[in-house]
Amino acid sequence: MENEKLWYVVNTYSGHESKVKEKLDAKIETMGMQDNIFRVIVPETTEVEMKNGQKKEKVKKMFPGYILVEMIMSDEAWYIVRNTPGVTGFIGSSGKGAKPTPLPPQEIDRVLATMGMSRINIESEINVGDSVKIVDGPFKGMAGKVDSVDLENNRLNVLIDLFGQETPVEVEIYQVNK
Repeated sequence: MENEKLWYVVNTYSGHESKVKEKLDAKIETMGMQDNIFRVIVPETTEVEMKNGQKKEKVKKMFPGYILVEMIMSDEAWYIVRNTPGVTGFIGSSGKGAKPTPLPPQEIDRVLATMGMSRINIESEINVGDSVKIVDGPFKGMAGKVDSVDLENNRLNVLIDLFGQETPVEVEIYQVNK
């Protein structure tokens, strides 16, 4: 688990999520931590509301008071995130300097998929012919080869062995591990 890029939930003051993201991004840049802390995300969704007969789009925080950080958990990276103004701590940590527990891949995949993002960089990490394992959905636990990649919709066509026959199935990117 050491030196592995994983996702962590960071608790912030409610309403300060965007400010914490900006401060953390600035710290990463000035301290040269791009190789340890990769992405900082404020999970948000866009909802369409009808108000006075007008459609209005409203950005709503999925988890008020929390941000998601993709990082390699090292003492230095942990210290930088933990000591960013507005951060109250990591979720999954017992405190007293203990390192937090990362989010399971299935959880982060669902959150990122809701936002139209992916944990896996589909353009550079998955290619036609790669072997993948399906980790969610009706074909969970099956392995196959990538037959085609749909970048626009974050979907893959995967050839799996179904009843002794090679069968193409379409899966969301978050439903597979490389």
